[in-house]
Amino acid sequence: QVQLVESGGRSVQAGASLRLSCAASGRTFGNHAMAWFRQSPGKEREFVAAISWKGGDIVYGDSVKGRFTISRDNAKNTAYLQMTNLQLQDTAVYYCAAGNGLGAGSYYSDAEYEFWGRGTQVTVRG
Repeated sequence: QVQLVESGGRSVQAGASLRLSCAASGRTFGNHAMAWFRQSPGKEREFVAAISWKGGDIVYGDSVKGRFTISRDNAKNTAYLQMTNLQLQDTAVYYCAAGNGLGAGSYYSDAEYEFWGRGTQVTVRG
């Protein structure tokens, strides 16, 4: 079992930057791909970014490419999402997820991830 706890979400002005963290505990963190998804009220959960367990594969959703950066520190059992130039449409609850055995093409689907955090709210004000 892997437990995930997100932090760092808050209310910011449009154009600001924010870094989210996802602290993992339990089974070996380094064996799992990590991802960020987000969900706004009335919308489906959206893929944001994913990183393989060694960090060699990194993928992003189209809406965040060039603005968000995912990273991980396996020594600290923590994944990060650095968000820059935040826009109103980035307002959502951001969830961290972990999955084992993911390969190319699998990162984008929330069904591939076994473990989920409870989410952290990011609100972008105009």
